[in-house]
Order: sequence, then structure tokens, then C-alpha cells
Amino acid sequence: MKVLEGIAEFCAVAEVGNFTGAATKLDTSVAQVSRKVAALEKLLGVKLLHRTTRSVSLTEAGKVYFNQAHLALKQLEDAQLSVSALQQSPQGLIKLTAPVAFGEAFIAPLLNSFMKTYSGISVQCTFTNDKIDIVDQGLDLAIRIGALEDSTLVAKKLATRRLYVCASPGYFEDNTPPETLEALKHHALLVGSQPYWRFVVEGTAKTLAVKGRVRYNSGNALRAAALSGLGIAQLPGFYVHNDLKSGNLIEVLPAYKDKQEAIWAVFPSNRNVAPKIRLLIDYLAKYILDDK
Repeated sequence: MKVLEGIAEFCAVAEVGNFTGAATKLDTSVAQVSRKVAALEKLLGVKLLHRTTRSVSLTEAGKVYFNQAHLALKQLEDAQLSVSALQQSPQGLIKLTAPVAFGEAFIAPLLNSFMKTYSGISVQCTFTNDKIDIVDQGLDLAIRIGALEDSTLVAKKLATRRLYVCASPGYFEDNTPPETLEALKHHALLVGSQPYWRFVVEGTAKTLAVKGRVRYNSGNALRAAALSGLGIAQLPGFYVHNDLKSGNLIEVLPAYKDKQEAIWAVFPSNRNVAPKIRLLIDYLAKYILDDK
């Protein structure tokens, strides 16, 4: 494309400060660099460089153009590298972290299938509910759920999830299903690590303080307690979808269902991200199912 001619040569001159160095950097001749830059100036209708026998400097227009052009050139280079990498077998180690229950149930199986597809990639995943500083710990990315804290990290949305309030049919043989949030206080509640449940009432998010005989900091343990008939639990869909489909659990209060939470891939920078990392993020985004 004619509009792209001379940009690489101009940026090289601007970066090294002379035509000779630019020619060496681009492995071409000084005359070729000079011709390309002159053609670019003619195309733009402005002078980009001040040339003397001893030095080269940017004009005001040259400074403005360089600030934009070198970023665009870098993006083109990144795009070429990404496409080239897809034609080859990606190699190397990917280090990441994910929440324990969600990571074990969904991320680990996807990592396993990803490594079967790309045999040159190995994975080191830490499952923890702590918010690890991925830059400080030298990790490539983190899988996180819900609202993100302000940071310099880049986030890509992978999918969404919802919370379901449910109990077993056996529990409801002896207890009338609640139809209002107020009615929950008359039921046995199975409480997780947070002392409140989340709902949406007439479009507004609301939290409800909850207490109960059972308090587990494990979603799997709460699911087991609900299946055994001990009471009502509020759990993310990935714990209970199959149970709700099979009828082993029954959803209540669907009108107050909490809004969707996002599932994110968080990584240090959107520029110069290794192709293997982009490949994994795209793979997770494709295969983690949305909880509509």
C-alpha cells in the first residue's frame, strides 16, 4: 500500500538520528532510505525532517507524525509476529493463577486440552483465592471473577456467571419454598465465606445478611450440604448447573437472581504479549461457556 511506503524508513531515521544508522538498522542503502523518506514527505505534503550536512532532526510536523506512526508500525509488527507464530508450533511455559473451585472445575480441564492441542507448551497454574500480584510473582496471567480493582493490568472478558439460590427436593418436602427475601429468615441457610447473599431487587443490587448452622468456605462443601437436604445455598452456576438440570436441586427466588459477573483473563500488558499467551486467552474465551 502506497500510504505505508517510507514509514519504516522515516521512523528508523527519527529513532537513530541519521540516515546512515537507519540504513544499517533496516539493512538497506542510505540512498534508498533517503528516497523513501522524500516520497513520504511528498505524499503527506509536509517536511518531516530538518537535514543538514551534520545532523538530522524532526520538524514539528515530524514529531507529531512520529508519535503516531511508530505506534502504528509496532502494532503491524506485532500482528505479523502473531500470524507467523500461528504457522509454527507455539513453545514455552505459561504461568498463571486461577480461583480454586472454578480453576479446578473449568480452567484445569481446558489447560489440559490446550496442551494436547499445542504439544510444545507447558503450564504452571497456581489455584488460590488470594489476589496474587502477577507482576511481582512473574506470572503471565490470572483468571479472576467479578469486579476488578483499578490497576495498570489489561483485562479481557472471557465469559459470565450467575449465582443461584437452591435446595434439594428433600428439603422442600418439609419446608415451603421461599417466595420473598424476607421469607429466607425462616429457613436453614448454608453460608459460604461471605456473611451475605447477593440479589437484584427491582433492578438494584442488594445484599442480604445471612446466618446458618452450616458455614463452609468451600463451594463444593456447600453443594454437598444442599444435596443432603440440610438447607438452602447460594452458589455460582458452575457448581449447580447439572444438579438443577437433573432435579437434584431446585432453584428458588429466580426473580431476585443476582446480575451476571464477568470472568476475566488479566495480564500485564496489551503490547508485546507473547503469541502463546494470546493463544491461551483466545482458547479460554472460546471454550468457557457463558452462564446466561
